[in-house]
Amino acid sequence: MYSSNLIGFILALTSSAFIGSSFIIKKKGLQRATLNGSSASGGGYGYLLQPLWWLGMVTMIVGEIANFVAYVYAPAVLVTPLGALSIIVSAVLAHFMLNEKLQKMGMLGCLLCIVGSTVIVLHAPQEKSLSSVQEIWQMAVQPAFLLYTASAIAVAVFLIVYCAPRYGQTNILVYIGICSIIGSLTVMSIKAIGIAIRLTLEGADQFVQFQTWIFTMVAISCIVTQLNYLNMALDTFNTAVVSPIYYALFTSFTILASAIMFKDYSGQSVSSIASELCGFITVLSGTTVLHSTREPDPPVNTDLYSPLSPKVSWYFQGNGEPWKQKEEDGPPFNLITVIRQDHFK
Repeated sequence: MYSSNLIGFILALTSSAFIGSSFIIKKKGLQRATLNGSSASGGGYGYLLQPLWWLGMVTMIVGEIANFVAYVYAPAVLVTPLGALSIIVSAVLAHFMLNEKLQKMGMLGCLLCIVGSTVIVLHAPQEKSLSSVQEIWQMAVQPAFLLYTASAIAVAVFLIVYCAPRYGQTNILVYIGICSIIGSLTVMSIKAIGIAIRLTLEGADQFVQFQTWIFTMVAISCIVTQLNYLNMALDTFNTAVVSPIYYALFTSFTILASAIMFKDYSGQSVSSIASELCGFITVLSGTTVLHSTREPDPPVNTDLYSPLSPKVSWYFQGNGEPWKQKEEDGPPFNLITVIRQDHFK
């Protein structure tokens, strides 16, 4: 068990490093797409033509693969909180590569996220041993998890249909909320698929079971939805804020889903549960600090010939009457009139 958790720990750290880097690389690609007149936040897909965006996607895929394998070897309540490392990676890279200045209070927010995650990891419960996909399926169809799944889907649909068109451009929690809620279902499906692959490699073929393919279809649908709204969040808001808020919400919903489905906390002592609760509060406090100290993204102006603020110039015509003109109106005909000498006689 110890070596298994150690492998999961190393893979989770590697995953966070790659995923944190992918935020920055993908945003660089999104910025270039926006300059070319195709904004992801406006529903455009011009970023698909940007090599940088695809490099960010490859980096994220490598990180997600490492994360996928980590879930096979360690419980979700241990793997998911280690995503805090991606906050540090993305914040530091954004500071140097995107000129998104991270204030001292923002650094404190990052530290709080790390401390809270460490507390969660130290008090994480042991995962139950699972021997088949059918066993996972029985956990997935229990009434408590079905209620969670139905609630998660209902909230996500409400955010997508009603909130996103109205408040998505101004409220950072809309896009990230969709990613986080759907992400919790993604992790449960990914964990089931990972266990199926491990058992198949050990000689017990799990891909002959229809439950494995249901988990696969759910995972693909959720991942596509997550990527779409994560792109919108990155294109609209500051990366140094998107990353920690996404981490905090995603971790919270994932651990909640895992606790309901796998009953991770059954048999846990009150002190351990209280310590993990304090860890969550610390993480959320760090997220709040980061959100309150963020610098808003400057508006991107794709019109290189847009006028500056209007100014007023004064010109004198030959009759001595002043004539006022705004600068953007363009120069008038006969700006300078030669004043004949006899006008002063």
